Amino acid sequence: MISNDMSTSDEVITTEAENDQTSNTSDVESDVSSTNSGEDKKAKLQRQRQERKAQKQVLEQDARKLNQNKIRDTARRYQFLLGHLELFSHFIDLKKTEDEDFKELVEESEKLNNSIKESSGSRRHRKTEKEEDEELLKDEADESPGVTQVFTESPSFIKNGTMRDYQLQGLNWMISLFENGINGILADEMGLGKTLQSISFLGYLKYVRDIPGPHLVVAPKSTLHNWAKEFNMWIPDFHIVVLHGNKKERADIISERLMPKDFQVCITSYEMCLIEKAALKKFAFQYIIIDEAHRIKNENSLLSQIVRIFKSRNRLLITGTPLQNNLHELWALLNFLLPDVFSSSKDFDSWFNSQGGNQDNVVQQLHKVLRPFLLRRIKSDVEKSLLPKKEVNIYVGMTSMQKKWYQRILEKDIAAVNGAVSKSESKTRLLNIVMQLRKCCNHPYLFDGAEPGPPYTTDEHLVDNAGKMIVLDRLLKRLKSQGSRVLLFSQMSRVLDILEDYCIFRDFEYCRIDGQTKQEDRITAIDDFNAPGSSKFVFLLTTRAGGLGINLTSADIVILYDSDWNPQVDLQAQDRAHRIGQTKQVYVFRFVTENAIEEKVLERAAQKLRLDQLVIQQGRLTQSQKAATKGELLTMIQHGAENVFNSSDSTVTDDDIESILRRGEEKTAELSKKYQSLGLDDLQNFTSESAYQWQGEDWSSKRKGQTSRFSWIEPPKRERKANYAVDSYYREALRLTAKPTQPKVPRAPKQIVINEFQFYPPRLIELLKREMYHQQKIAGYKVALAEPQGENEDDIEARERERQEEQTKIDNGII
Repeated sequence: MISNDMSTSDEVITTEAENDQTSNTSDVESDVSSTNSGEDKKAKLQRQRQERKAQKQVLEQDARKLNQNKIRDTARRYQFLLGHLELFSHFIDLKKTEDEDFKELVEESEKLNNSIKESSGSRRHRKTEKEEDEELLKDEADESPGVTQVFTESPSFIKNGTMRDYQLQGLNWMISLFENGINGILADEMGLGKTLQSISFLGYLKYVRDIPGPHLVVAPKSTLHNWAKEFNMWIPDFHIVVLHGNKKERADIISERLMPKDFQVCITSYEMCLIEKAALKKFAFQYIIIDEAHRIKNENSLLSQIVRIFKSRNRLLITGTPLQNNLHELWALLNFLLPDVFSSSKDFDSWFNSQGGNQDNVVQQLHKVLRPFLLRRIKSDVEKSLLPKKEVNIYVGMTSMQKKWYQRILEKDIAAVNGAVSKSESKTRLLNIVMQLRKCCNHPYLFDGAEPGPPYTTDEHLVDNAGKMIVLDRLLKRLKSQGSRVLLFSQMSRVLDILEDYCIFRDFEYCRIDGQTKQEDRITAIDDFNAPGSSKFVFLLTTRAGGLGINLTSADIVILYDSDWNPQVDLQAQDRAHRIGQTKQVYVFRFVTENAIEEKVLERAAQKLRLDQLVIQQGRLTQSQKAATKGELLTMIQHGAENVFNSSDSTVTDDDIESILRRGEEKTAELSKKYQSLGLDDLQNFTSESAYQWQGEDWSSKRKGQTSRFSWIEPPKRERKANYAVDSYYREALRLTAKPTQPKVPRAPKQIVINEFQFYPPRLIELLKREMYHQQKIAGYKVALAEPQGENEDDIEARERERQEEQTKIDNGII
């Protein structure tokens, strides 16, 4: 028994010892694992630091290599410019006096030029072996080959299609710019494939010159998807990354793709350049391509300044809008392309001012300046298969409701309409009147209180109360029957709301894009409309949001419900359908309210477009768009207003759509003929006041004399409403208010102010709260739904539950 007990006790002791040993072992293992995890963290941090250090060294090495290439490009650039134009020689000489390093580079280029001229002039000069070896070594060290490659057919690296002849010319032009160290502006008319030409040039750098990147493409947010799609279609081998998304997504892209240099082309938007400038300025880009480059014509804008600090070997600007004939804007573009030559805007302006001469001479000088950097072609010149679009202005009348609102707007600010206010405030007030009148021309329902209701119904009154809607209804029914598809543009998103209701009312299938449309929804809408066999009949777009970066050649009809101040914006909208790939005849219908402000807006746009035609034939350069003056605004407002005041009857015609279109074609031809007869100098000096010069006599002064004695619009007559109620009369006369129909809510009792540092009994605080709830119950207080905050932004049920709990406390408030 004793031995058994002893053995049992020994087993227990042994077991306990084993357990202690096991626990000690586990403690040691946990300590070791914690130590190992700490070491792993340290190793991971060390590895990350080494990776960042290596990335930084690579970026610095790229920057040094870029600077070396830029020095070589600079020498070639000066060599090219010095023999090209007197203007460049003038500015290079100015820069030489200010910068010694610049002077040395130019002198080297001049020596090289002179040696070339001497060698070409003497046929007997023979190189020594040493000279030839040095030249061969120099050619090997230089990246650029001695002979610029010219493509006569579509390059082999372009997949899924072939390039057209004029696109190959654009590619060869960009190659020649690169070989001469010159930046350029690709300014082809919209629809000629500027994106493909740019991609093909980057393909040339990658496959022919062994310069795969990195490149940066900066484009409007709406075109990012299209750029990525075009890259994947034409050159699928390009490693592209789209820098876009929320903060976390952008951080992941930068850390996982950009910093390890796991990309060749980075596509991003203007907004992302501003937000992620710290990351982007670390890279040494080979090319920075800026789409819709007219956004940087103001050198003081934030985007323009930030893009200038990005390191790049070359820059390419892409724009479908003709460049402005404004000297300062031209200098801003040249400063971006050649910052080392055109560094001073004052020198640039003074040189042009010193040239003297008339406007035509200045325009010719501007063409000469831009000719080495600018390539612009128009569709009618390069694409013979694309039929010219046919434009018709459809003139519509106003309904009686529109006339009532039109008259009301004019009467609201008669002093401004009659020009009887100070200069400082008159233009602002006139611009507001112009905006309101244009809204009235579109649809009176754009004003609060005009639409009958509530309840608001979608019925025939939506069409019958606006002249444009009446004609649009007839036109769309005709187009639907003949199988056409329509792009319907308006400047105002609220007009699109009305048009959307109309499409639902008429059972027209439609898509819609405006400034608030998300990028994903925009892509879906475009794909749905362009899909083969699509049943979508109408595409509703705002002129500015839907006028860029969208291909809608499946439509053959463009309707401009209203006109933009800038005619180029309307042209961009028209070119969504009238572009390469369009196989049908494109018709453009522009709605104009007759005898109203819209006629003057259209005439002003026609004047600007005629200026473009006269000035841009060689360099595709246009006159700068000046804002309307006070006199022009007054003329617009007063145009046709007399008819509105003389008659309140509807002027909408009952003619069929064929008669309306025929009349519109005649008036469109008259308007075009009117401005075709004016020359450049006539248009440069044309103002609203010049219309009063007749037979050598100035009639404007007589007009001013008349308006000083008589108001152009008289105030409306005061109408009295008969009121025979004696009580109401005396109440109004003595300004006594009627007795309240409901008893007054008793005033809330004064409560004790309880601060955080005071320790009142909890029972007192409870009673005060009950008293407050009881007062709110008597007053009929209703708790509103709380505003969304933080993570509970979309949790409507939780906020509704909180509101009900608080309302229950008030409803049960009993003292």
